[in-house]
Amino acid sequence: MGQIFTMYHGTTVSAAERIIRNGFRQSADGMLGRGVYVSRDRYKAARYPLGENYEQVILKLRVRVGKVKRVDYKGHPLQKTWHERGYNTAWVPKNCGMVKSGSEENCVWDPKRIKVIGVVKAPPGSLQHLQQLLSHYRR
Repeated sequence: MGQIFTMYHGTTVSAAERIIRNGFRQSADGMLGRGVYVSRDRYKAARYPLGENYEQVILKLRVRVGKVKRVDYKGHPLQKTWHERGYNTAWVPKNCGMVKSGSEENCVWDPKRIKVIGVVKAPPGSLQHLQQLLSHYRR
């Protein structure tokens, strides 16, 4: 239950600034329902944001996954209700048929379980700004 993983999240510069300042917010919905979508696979994170890669930022995260529910097929009975059963994170393993790219994916219910620890990629001119922002808000 106390496992901590390094994970990644792909987003835009403006969203990365908000995340660094205020933390993550749950998405309204998605393949696994509400939560924050992250992956241990940096290349999965590099697919986001969809269609806006010129503004792409990849954040490196420390994630306390807590109690994890494996969701490994479409239509799983807990696919969107895992949190109601006491799970902190839903995990989709690699190559199980749920994710088109075959990558693994995680959905974390509580954004406070996620801490930004670095900026892996950002557009020219934004990397230094985001790193400075991160060092200021890490205190």
